[in-house]
Amino acid sequence: MAVAIAASAADVDAVLKDLKARIAPDGRVAIWNVKSTMEGDMAVIDGMVGYQDQFEAINAELDNLNISYRNNVKVLANDVPADKQWALVKLSIATLRCEPKHSAEVATQGIMGMPLRVLEVGEWCRVQCPDNYIAYVPESSLKFVTEQELAKWKNAERYIVTVYDDQLVTEPKGDETVSDLVLGNILEVVKKKGKWIELATPDGRTGWVKTSSVENFDKWTQQNINLEKIEKTAKRMMGSSYLWGGTSTKVTDCSGLTKVSYFSNGIILQRDASQQALTGLKIGDWHDAQLCDLLFFGNSKTGRVTHVGLYLRDGKYIHCSGQVKINDLNPEAPDYLYSPLSISRVNGMIGTKGIVYVRDHEWYLNKK
Repeated sequence: MAVAIAASAADVDAVLKDLKARIAPDGRVAIWNVKSTMEGDMAVIDGMVGYQDQFEAINAELDNLNISYRNNVKVLANDVPADKQWALVKLSIATLRCEPKHSAEVATQGIMGMPLRVLEVGEWCRVQCPDNYIAYVPESSLKFVTEQELAKWKNAERYIVTVYDDQLVTEPKGDETVSDLVLGNILEVVKKKGKWIELATPDGRTGWVKTSSVENFDKWTQQNINLEKIEKTAKRMMGSSYLWGGTSTKVTDCSGLTKVSYFSNGIILQRDASQQALTGLKIGDWHDAQLCDLLFFGNSKTGRVTHVGLYLRDGKYIHCSGQVKINDLNPEAPDYLYSPLSISRVNGMIGTKGIVYVRDHEWYLNKK
């Protein structure tokens, strides 16, 4: 058996810094607040991580180096009760914020039927989204489910809203609303009646919507990439308002527009423009861009990405800046606006880092 060695504080700090860079480099998608102190020859590791595998990674790394240590790091998810470890968004749109208060910056949005992994419970819950983004959401926006209930939900007959927006009403052809609906909402089937279908929200409210507004979820997940469909979704949002953190058809920000457009085709992108810029196949020049390639804009001196749009055709692109609109990449064009820092192609890259089909995401479907 290897004998544990005495390491300096600098040695241990270097190990933890390297480990963070490998498994938790982005604080938007991973919780990692870890530090070390020395008690004689022993390193004492304190702080917080999100999940048990991060805790175990610290142990494995220090064990591998035969460093003498004591790991006091708290694992946030381990304190969540078994009946609240998962949740479904129960509102058509739920607002997720950077801090647990209504005055905090909007981080992103969740839509009805979106599965969330719960990291912390309370009046505000800290949750992780299917794109791994971590934020806070009011408990009142959620329907908590156990892991077994989530598995049952994944096996249930579900329908997804495929129109821009609609209403769930108390009876066919009625006008009393149970809930508003937006593109991407997922509900369970109760029964069908001609051109109408009765659906249940995650928290059990039931109502009717036209069958033409929804599609069987399992069937919907089997679609392959369709660039014209993604383009159509983006153009349907023309003129809609900008909202920092928006990721729905009601209001969106720039990366929200690309996420919503691709999600309509059953594809999950990363949340922020700077994250999306690290995914896909890099294209060198906008003259080589193809339909629905992601165009990234920002500071040409630092390379910092702050904005994203979808390439259309002939130098045109659609983006959300103030509102969803179309501009041109050609500096000679009257509607020219911005030159891209980089371009990423999603087509042909689904399944690579940061780009996944809904059908391949185990939070939405039970994988065999």
